[in-house]
Amino acid sequence: MSRKQRSIREPYELSGVGLHTGKAATIRLLPAPASSGVHFVRTDLPDRPRIPADVDFVDNTGRRTSIRYEGAEVHTVEHLLSACHALRIDNLVVEIDGPELPGLDGSALPFVDALKGAKPEDLDEPRPEFQLLTPLAVSSAGGDASIVALPAERGLTFSYTLDYAGSPFVGSQYHWLRMTESSFVNEIAPARTFCLEEEAVALRQAGLGQGATYENTLVFGEKGVIENRLRFPDEPVRHKLLDLIGDFFLLNLDLHARIVATKAGHELNATMVRTLLKHIRDSEIADGLRRDRTIDIREILRILPHRYPFLLIDRVIEVEGLKRAVGIKNVTINEPFFQGHWPQAPIMPGVLIVEAMAQLAGVLLFRKLDNTNKLAVLLSIDKVKLRRSVVPGDQLRIEAEALKVRSRSARVHCRATVEGKLACEAQINFMLTDA
Repeated sequence: MSRKQRSIREPYELSGVGLHTGKAATIRLLPAPASSGVHFVRTDLPDRPRIPADVDFVDNTGRRTSIRYEGAEVHTVEHLLSACHALRIDNLVVEIDGPELPGLDGSALPFVDALKGAKPEDLDEPRPEFQLLTPLAVSSAGGDASIVALPAERGLTFSYTLDYAGSPFVGSQYHWLRMTESSFVNEIAPARTFCLEEEAVALRQAGLGQGATYENTLVFGEKGVIENRLRFPDEPVRHKLLDLIGDFFLLNLDLHARIVATKAGHELNATMVRTLLKHIRDSEIADGLRRDRTIDIREILRILPHRYPFLLIDRVIEVEGLKRAVGIKNVTINEPFFQGHWPQAPIMPGVLIVEAMAQLAGVLLFRKLDNTNKLAVLLSIDKVKLRRSVVPGDQLRIEAEALKVRSRSARVHCRATVEGKLACEAQINFMLTDA
């Protein structure tokens, strides 16, 4: 039985220096509504762009996981996401005034403490889940690194095999974990990032590791750890598990499976998450249930006939059968309508908010009309209420609920909110016609 989604109750602030960029940053952890997911908000950039924590937006996976959306990016998100995964914090806004999350002590423990300090709380909606029934595997080009996902009845387990033959102080290590909050906090969260001494030199030459120190990074030299002490005898492999758990958060659902990783890094982690996500979507479609909890822009383009500049839905973040859908529209200053609609004080036209709601309703109805050779054509709009202005930098969260669907007509109630406050509401009627 699926659990309830979670967020936090109170804001919490952390500051520090990024491990790779060396730039100082402050993050504010803020509550978020159910089914909104985790978003990073770059408060130091114009229009405060929002970057979803989603594998579709993973950009650079060298020695860290970075995500990019519409030109904005944030680096080294895996330690915070690992803590979110363990504490089951599914919805969160992370305001950050720089390009990289603080490295802090190089582990996930400060983020665990921060999330606990922000007082996690349950929300009303259930968390999406998926039980893997078919083995899946990915491997590196040379085949020496791999990740295998195996079926499991309930729960999620991770194991990792590390092989640093070049260092007698690291060598071969193995660790297994059944994913629970207590096991993560006690066994994984304190494990710090690490590298060999020669790797540290190469990272600096490549422009990475600019904020790394002997305090926040375990550096292994000829005589062992330099100017530090291990928290666990096998701390390196535990940190590899920490990174893996953080990258798997990007699935944005509860997975029931057994994950076996060998010498894997962030790039292969992301490859496996994408493979799992495709398998999940394909499985649900093949079952005829179409229970996808997310629909990305590629699928939206397949469903809707609209194209730029009139496509007004960026992503569908949740679908509940044929009854309800939740979508996102990120409003930026680059929207073409702002050139002529109050350009000195840009406000999104109310009629386009209604159009965005109608497009989401069209996506929802498609689930009913798929394979029936019918189209949903706008017939009428009733009970329209415009409650607040929508301006560049806002994110519209749009909800569509099917009230009545018949053979030739449909009625859908839609509402759009910004930061939990109602912006627009309407009842939209469609005529269902032959394609």
